Amino acid sequence: MAEKISDYKYKTPIHIRFSDIDAVGHVNNAIYLTYFEIARFNYWKNVTKWDLSENGIIVGKTEVNYLKPVTLHDEIACYVRVVRIGNSSFDVMHILVKITEKGEEICTTGKTVCISYDYTANKSVKIPAIFREKMIEFDEPRLILNTN
Repeated sequence: MAEKISDYKYKTPIHIRFSDIDAVGHVNNAIYLTYFEIARFNYWKNVTKWDLSENGIIVGKTEVNYLKPVTLHDEIACYVRVVRIGNSSFDVMHILVKITEKGEEICTTGKTVCISYDYTANKSVKIPAIFREKMIEFDEPRLILNTN
């Protein structure tokens, strides 16, 4: 899927740790999932104000498309937006960019299927209306496929 940064409103800086680097000097492939998680968590905290202690979210599926390597001294950030909202699940797209003198270079893209989850009942539940509305309002209704 060809992603356009211009479709994204939310961006969070990502700090590369020495422990993120593999033997050849690149960020290890598994670490990108952590970067995506940091960006999603910040989105939920800052955009939707989702209270994860009351309404849980679990990951149902995730995919990563590696385009360019990231190294220890790169400055990076991750864009996040919701692209589909169903009854109990929603899809979050991610774009990880390297910030350079010439602008932002897309290094990695990904998609995560998130599921609204009740930890007490151990089952998926309907996305709370307030969080659904905030995601749609922030990420623009025209960009979100609402399957509810």
